[in-house]
Amino acid sequence: MKGEKTLSTKEIFTGRIIKVHVDDVELENGKKGYREVVDHPGGVCVAAVTACKELLFVRQFRYPYHEVCLELPAGKLEPGEDPADAIKRELKEETGCTGKNWQFMGNLYPSPGYCGEIIRLWMCEVDTESSEQDLDEDEFVECERISIEKAMDMVMKGEIPDAKTQVLIMKAAKLYI
Repeated sequence: MKGEKTLSTKEIFTGRIIKVHVDDVELENGKKGYREVVDHPGGVCVAAVTACKELLFVRQFRYPYHEVCLELPAGKLEPGEDPADAIKRELKEETGCTGKNWQFMGNLYPSPGYCGEIIRLWMCEVDTESSEQDLDEDEFVECERISIEKAMDMVMKGEIPDAKTQVLIMKAAKLYI
């Protein structure tokens, strides 16, 4: 497979978080086509495991779906930010906790057909616990703990639709059950 060649790029939108552009491309068969692309700075997500084999979760309203979603702690990368630093920051901000024995668990491409976002997946053990969150001004989250076994059942029943959360729950189950 040789891939596609970008012939030209037209910027469509530049926002606070995303950029959108349309590229004219040469396809593998030599024909011309176009690609609509969303550029996103990427993000991080963590499965923080307690001594009782529970995962720390957050519930928050997600505007695109107009519903409250149950997710593992996560956030977007700031420009130039090291993902290893970002995930520690996000865990502390959203849950008040810190972690230890950090493990990188791979990259997740949530929508590779049109978006360049990469979510870096991490796992850690909860080190220190606090109920003091340090949320962004526009962030409202509630924390809760769910056993890894129950979380895995929730994924299998379709009760957790978030992809990054599903993947990390299954990885945590493989390592801790």
